[in-house]
Amino acid sequence: MSGLLGRLFGGAPKGFTGTLEREEAVAAWAPERGGGVLVATSLGLWVPTDDGPRRIGWHLVSKATWAAGVFVITEADEVEHAGDAVLLADRAPLRFVVEQPGKLPKAVHSRVTSSIRTRHRRDLPDGGAWFVQRKVPGRDGTVLQVRPDPGTDVALVREIAQEVAQRMGEGLADG
Repeated sequence: MSGLLGRLFGGAPKGFTGTLEREEAVAAWAPERGGGVLVATSLGLWVPTDDGPRRIGWHLVSKATWAAGVFVITEADEVEHAGDAVLLADRAPLRFVVEQPGKLPKAVHSRVTSSIRTRHRRDLPDGGAWFVQRKVPGRDGTVLQVRPDPGTDVALVREIAQEVAQRMGEGLADG
C-alpha cells in the first residue's frame, strides 16, 4: 500500500525501502523533513540513515520525545553481558523534523512503554544505574537491561546485574 491508503490501513509508505519481517506489522509512519520516513512497526522503529532505513528494536529505545515538530530518539547499544543481564550504553540522540506526525508519537510511546515490564533505579557511588526488565519484540520472555550512569563504576554495576539476573532466574527477585 502507498500514500494515504497505506497510512489508513497500516501498510508501509510508498518509497519505504526497508525489508519488513513476515510477522512485522506497520502501526504508524510519518515523513521527516530530510526526505526519509519514520516507520513504527510491531518489532521496532525504522529510522532513515544515509545507508537506507534501519530498524531499532523497541527494547533498545532508551528515550523517545516529541516536541515542537522534532522527534528525538535515543538508542541504546548492548555493550556487554553480565550473566543473563545486558549492560547498555546510550548512543547520541537522533533528531528528526516531522511536520505531520499523525499517529507516530502515540504509536512509539505505546510500544516503548509496553516493552517495559519493571524498572528500578539504584543509587551507587559516583552515580547509579537503571535496572529494566523488558520484552524483546519477536521473542518469548524478558531480558534484564542495566544502564549505568556516566561515571558509575561499571565493575560494580556488572556484579550487581549478575546477582539480580541470577535471583530473577531463581524467581526470588521482586518485580
